Amino acid sequence: MDKFTALKQYFGHDSFRPGQQALVEGLLAGRDVLGVLPTGGGKSVCYQLPALLLEGTTLVISPLISLMEDQVAALEQMGIPAACLNSALGAGQMARIAANARAGQYRLLYIAPERLAYPGFQALAADLRVPVVAVDEAHCISQWGQDFRPGYLASADFIASLPVRPAVAAFTATATAQVQADIVRLLQLQDPVRVITGFDRPNLYFDVLRPKNKLNTLRALVGQRQDKSGIVYCATRANVEKVCAALQADGIPATRYHAGLPDAERRRNQDDFQFDRKTVMVATNAFGMGIDKSNVAFVIHYNMPQSLEAYYQEAGRAGRDGTPAECILLFAPADIATARFFIENGGENSALTPEERQTVRRQDYRRLDAMVAYCRATRCLRGVILDYFGQPHAEQCGNCGPCKAEYSRQDVTVPAQMVLSCAARIRQKLGYPVGETLLVGTLAGGHDRRIRELGLDGLSTYGLMKTIRRGEIRRLVEYLEEQGCLTRDTHGAIQLAGRAGEVLFHGEKLTMPLRAGEEPVLSRRKKTRAAQDVPGQPEDDSLLAALKAERMRLAQAENVPAYVVFSNAALADMAARRPASLQEFLQVNGVGAVKASRYGKAFLRVIARWNAEHGQAEPPA
Repeated sequence: MDKFTALKQYFGHDSFRPGQQALVEGLLAGRDVLGVLPTGGGKSVCYQLPALLLEGTTLVISPLISLMEDQVAALEQMGIPAACLNSALGAGQMARIAANARAGQYRLLYIAPERLAYPGFQALAADLRVPVVAVDEAHCISQWGQDFRPGYLASADFIASLPVRPAVAAFTATATAQVQADIVRLLQLQDPVRVITGFDRPNLYFDVLRPKNKLNTLRALVGQRQDKSGIVYCATRANVEKVCAALQADGIPATRYHAGLPDAERRRNQDDFQFDRKTVMVATNAFGMGIDKSNVAFVIHYNMPQSLEAYYQEAGRAGRDGTPAECILLFAPADIATARFFIENGGENSALTPEERQTVRRQDYRRLDAMVAYCRATRCLRGVILDYFGQPHAEQCGNCGPCKAEYSRQDVTVPAQMVLSCAARIRQKLGYPVGETLLVGTLAGGHDRRIRELGLDGLSTYGLMKTIRRGEIRRLVEYLEEQGCLTRDTHGAIQLAGRAGEVLFHGEKLTMPLRAGEEPVLSRRKKTRAAQDVPGQPEDDSLLAALKAERMRLAQAENVPAYVVFSNAALADMAARRPASLQEFLQVNGVGAVKASRYGKAFLRVIARWNAEHGQAEPPA
């Protein structure tokens, strides 16, 4: 069997996605490979397909038990023998899987990186014929990455200990150039085939909202999407509990996930989400990488993550099947303080020297600055993300909030001069800059104890903006940062930056972009974002809904997640083609021979019944 036949028979695809063929051919030729492909870009196929065509058992190093189990379930549905060894298994199960592996019954065997150090597993691996070791989420090996996991560092020594060195495959979706170099060095990749297809996910719609009331806005967003599967990420456990309870009170079938829950409850809640018994998962980032649920239609961040890498990875759990999906971030200035707290009080990495820890912390703050810039951006959000990862792009993507919105310009030169003058006078009086709270409080004429203690209520700029809401002053401060008039140090203290002099003394004008439907920044009027302002998507048509219902029935009968039967993209193509025979059914993108044999008749009956009810015999041209 050649690679194209295997691709169609097992995975149901007529052609490779960008980058896949070069990686597959590299592994088939015994070459090491490094693949940087976007989430949903088909990284798994790049090592699963060679595993079918090469003799022996491919070992896959994977970070999470849930990811391993999902991958194995999906492979078994396609008729590919696979298993995983993890700490959730009993001794008897482990022994049985090891015996089956020695007997050559598996094409792929999934393991956690920490298992590489177990003598028992090392002995098992030495008995196997291993053509490929695939390292999934390979950015975890880099100490400079946002998800460093020390267990990955054992990978190179383990590979070197095998009787015959296999080809080594490293895959990730969120590696900067520095992290890519670390992967090659630490895994000791030998002249690898490198494929970096880019970080763009055209099917994802990005937007940042700045609601007056986050919880009300979130409830409106989820309420408009209650027939869809989605994830809501929160920065803290307390917010997870609050948000989940609010959604449940609205009748949304929501569940929760965070590290404070018992293991059994976390697993039960994850299964409820995976199997579509609950449509919304509210979680901290403990609901982490490797969530392989293909029909997630939206990811909403209730709080801002600490880095663009983390945000893009979490947001990328939407639309993995290639269908349109939404990634919406609800931003408030308080999110920045929360992120700074986590950076300052996060657990220390014992694998690093004190100097390296300081370097990592500085890098954490640079990442945070990039994340904040994304939240405040008025230009194409996809462009902001791709700039960060070093990928060229068009000026506008046409599929994000700023690109779809209409903007006007608001002259903010005079109030900007007030802010800049106040920052300068505070620095002159105290000899050092202060944070945003004191700066805004001074401009607003606040009676805070600290303002009085420092004598800031005696400045000529005290109370200059007392008729303006503090939130609006903060927004102007943020805009002045974007424009290079203000800057913050690592402690959040604000001081003048290069362009401030031009605005204060040389007549330079500042006009702030104002998104259609937004209130002018320095207005005193109050307005709550209306539900109709929230982006929505059209309902499924009746045939697609019927196909989804049949998929759910089959999934429940077989006790597997619905997307394991067929992805949303496959059902959409099925609805468009309306096949009338098994031969036509095989032409649907995502339908392989095994699944056609298993499910074809059931879906063909649904399509035939729909055609009869709607008086249609042929699909639309």
